Amino acid sequence: MKEVKQIVVGMSGGVDSTVTALLLQRQGLEPIGVTLWLWGGEETAREAAAVCQTLGIEHRTLDLRERFLREVVEPFADEYTAGRTPNPCVRCNRRIKFAALWEEAQKLDAGIATGHYAQILRTRKGTFLAKGTDLSKEQSYVLWDLPRPILERLYLPLGDQSKQEIRALAAQAGLTVAQKADSQDICFVPDGDYAALLERLRPGENPPGRFVDEQGNLLGDHRGLWHYTVGQRKGLGISFGTPMFVKEICAGTGDVVLAENTSLFRSSLQVAQLNWLDRQALDQPEEFEVKLRYSARPVEALVIPTETGARVELNEPHRAVTPGQSAVFYRGNILCGGGIIQS
Repeated sequence: MKEVKQIVVGMSGGVDSTVTALLLQRQGLEPIGVTLWLWGGEETAREAAAVCQTLGIEHRTLDLRERFLREVVEPFADEYTAGRTPNPCVRCNRRIKFAALWEEAQKLDAGIATGHYAQILRTRKGTFLAKGTDLSKEQSYVLWDLPRPILERLYLPLGDQSKQEIRALAAQAGLTVAQKADSQDICFVPDGDYAALLERLRPGENPPGRFVDEQGNLLGDHRGLWHYTVGQRKGLGISFGTPMFVKEICAGTGDVVLAENTSLFRSSLQVAQLNWLDRQALDQPEEFEVKLRYSARPVEALVIPTETGARVELNEPHRAVTPGQSAVFYRGNILCGGGIIQS
């Protein structure tokens, strides 16, 4: 890896990005704070600028609101309208956050860094993305779609530490962000009301429809597809003699299929839009550990390449496999690649 002096740091004004810059400083590097203005981010930019001033480093703000709307928010609405449940953070990381940091870094011939809890491992065999050591905060799952060249210039200083250690470092350095609360929701849906946002973006495109059972029999009426996701039980607005869950969302018919919990387990799924970080492509069936949601327990699986992506055969059935979410492949702590669940 080429030696770099300057590091472009994604700065949110929170404790993670602040300590990222602090640790890089302590390594003798020159961090440059870059805040991405994505969605109502004026306060974020002010807070990040104040933190950078405290650290004595340069700060820049990039206005990416139009790009963010086009590349992340609109596709988010498209996916929900198609009956899928997307993970917009994965798309944002590739198309907005890391892309913008990479563009700035190339201007300066610099590296890039973020406050993600994951690790970059540089070995004789190459550069790899690995899980963070604090599994309660581990964030490699949302980084599977990064372009491989970025790994060569990427620094993730928090990956081998816990959140408690990061807050302690900030407090020891006298930084006011030491106890700042973490953001929990998708940045453009801070109240968690996806349906309200989608109604503003796609007015009139979420008509009521039918709840049906697995045989297509009418069970009742629903409020519109945007209110539901696979595996959901609460908020159906209808009661049965036995607990019922969302099994499938059918955009073509407008139906929401309900079933008992035992019907929600799957042993096979199709994945597309593959991205591999430890190789160019998968050319033969291989066994990996697969995570199907950010907080899900990894399960062993055989991943079989197909013309359109891969078929994943799970060694044990997994509940509520959800189209639109990410399937991420690991071998031990190394993230090998991932893709988007299709069916």
